[in-house]
Amino acid sequence: MKDAKQVSLCQKLWARNKYLVLSHSSRIYLEIRQYLKGDQVEVAQVQAMIDQAVSLPENRGQVCNAFQHVWGYFKKKASPAEKAEFLQLLERYQDGQAEQGALAAAVRELLLKYPNRYLQESALVFGGQT
Repeated sequence: MKDAKQVSLCQKLWARNKYLVLSHSSRIYLEIRQYLKGDQVEVAQVQAMIDQAVSLPENRGQVCNAFQHVWGYFKKKASPAEKAEFLQLLERYQDGQAEQGALAAAVRELLLKYPNRYLQESALVFGGQT
């Protein structure tokens, strides 16, 4: 039987960190998703898996994948110019001509115009684990 409090805490921790994890490792991202479907879940185990992902070196492909997922929250709201600007920044990042922080800053700017509580609590967008 699942411990409702542990499940709730795990879900909150995962919600804050899922795109951060995805930006480091799609494999660990999938492992955490699978773990959370199990009968017994513990916050400490989810945190350990998050820590494992975050300890990996930056992988531009993984980071682009994560920010493409984040872009999905804006694709129906953003103007064509905003879309072009974001996708150009993503391409510049992929080519090593921009830093990951610029992507997070671009998302924060979009959030000022198109608020989204889920993304406003994201560790990927607002830095570090929360």
